[in-house]
Parts: sequence; structure tokens; C-alpha cells
Amino acid sequence: MHRDSIFYALFRQAPTLIFELLDTPPPNAENYRFDSVAVKEPRFEIDGVFLPPDPETPGIIYFCEVQFQKDELLYERLFSESSFYFYRNRSQFLDWRAVVIYPSWTTEQSDILPFEDVLAGHRVHRIYLSELGEIENLPLGSALMVLTTIAENQAFETARSLLDRVQQADELSAPRRRAIMEMITTILVYKFANLGRREIEQMLGTALQQTRVYQEAKEEGREEGREEGREEGREEERRSLILLLLNQKVGALSEATIAQISTLTAEQLEALAIALLHFDAVSDLTTWLSHLP
Repeated sequence: MHRDSIFYALFRQAPTLIFELLDTPPPNAENYRFDSVAVKEPRFEIDGVFLPPDPETPGIIYFCEVQFQKDELLYERLFSESSFYFYRNRSQFLDWRAVVIYPSWTTEQSDILPFEDVLAGHRVHRIYLSELGEIENLPLGSALMVLTTIAENQAFETARSLLDRVQQADELSAPRRRAIMEMITTILVYKFANLGRREIEQMLGTALQQTRVYQEAKEEGREEGREEGREEGREEERRSLILLLLNQKVGALSEATIAQISTLTAEQLEALAIALLHFDAVSDLTTWLSHLP
């Protein structure tokens, strides 16, 4: 399961989630934007970065690392890459913080002697998901993160409970509810790679078509396709859901774009389902489609 991709998709969708994990979030946390950055010479790719809202006013930059497998050089890499990026862009930032998310303390790097001082300071936050508490008592954002760690024999029951919470959360906007429900389903798709999305929905006991948020989306004209035979129906269901997600992520699609998506193969649809998590505008979708073979 590619948990880092799931987490970064969560953060891209709702950057404030990272600050739910911190005791002292910045006062303008709701305005931060999540991104990935590159540093040339040497070439570094830093996937998880939370950038201050106003580029003209120096603020605190947050570097995030999601680590579900033991890496005995994690801190060497994290601090060298983040320090180099901070150095190259010093005029843009007032200070820096680092957030490292582990499933439990047993996954942490064993030899931390060279970094004891900085790890003991206030700039580095180590989050152990196993120590956040019972999932039913956590905020929804934190609960989604913990869902990635739940054992497979408990995952569906836990996911159903989270879906019930989402549907009963009247304080959430319809787009926000849809986004959370989609992420719950996507997390289970990653956890159970041998199952399709439709099977996941059936096992959850609350198919997307039966939920309030799907009916709201249907009323807005966002439902596409219908089931035609078992295998064809599965692909059409996937295509319909992808169109629904795209409408939510980038806005209404043109007839030409919908027509082009309708011609994609099953493999291309799977690739699009992953790629759309990183789309911010229709232009991102257009660029992705233009690079298809």
C-alpha cells in the first residue's frame, strides 16, 4: 500500500489536516497550501511541503515526511534536503518546521544520536499514529490517517463507522463530505489491491449511489454512465466515478473532454484515477490527456 501517496493526496485536498496533529499550529493554518518542490544541484525532490499563504510575506515552511517502513538514513536525508531548500530560498521564509508521521515508534530510525538535539527541540514534530487515541474519538482528518494503519480484518467495519460520521456531519459542505467519502474508499482500494472500487463499495454496505452526497452530485448533473453487463458495468462504474471526481476537483468538463475520457482503456482509467488526485485545474487534466500514447 502506497501510504505516502494517500497521505499526500489527503494533504493536497485539505492542507489543514497536518496542523490537526500539532499542539501549536500557525495562526493562519487554514491558508497554507500543500505542494512538492525541487532543488537543483544536487537534485532533490521533496514531496511534502506546506508553504506559507503569502509569498510576499516570509512565514514558516513545514516539511512533511510520511514513513511507514524503517529507513535508517531518514533523518540524514530529511534534514539535508530541507536545510538545502531553506538555504536556497531563505528570503522567502521566516523559519522552518518538520513533521514526520510514523505508524508507531517502532518504525523510527534506530540511530538518532547525531540528531538528538534537533529532535528534542520545537522545530521537529514526530507523530506516531498508534498513539493518537481511539479512531472514533479523532477528528475526521486524523481518523483518515489512522485508517491506513487499521488491520485488514477491521478495516471495513472502521470505514463504515467513518462513513456514518461523514453522512451525519451536517457542518461539512457537500464537496467536503464527498471528498472524505472518496478518500475512505480510495484508502480501502489501496489496502485491498485485489478488489475493485465497486466491490469495495459493496463490502462497505453503502454503495456510492445510495449515499446522500452522491444524490446531491447527481442532481448537479455529475453522474455519468450506466452498468451494461458485469465486466462492462465495472468499467463504466469506474469511468462514472472518475468523471464525478474530476468535476469535484477541477470543475465542469467540456463535452469534448468527456468524450475523450469515454475512449480510455481500463489501464488508462486506472492511471487517471491516481493522477487526478494531483490535479488542481482543468489544464492539469488537459495536459495529462495530451501525453497519452
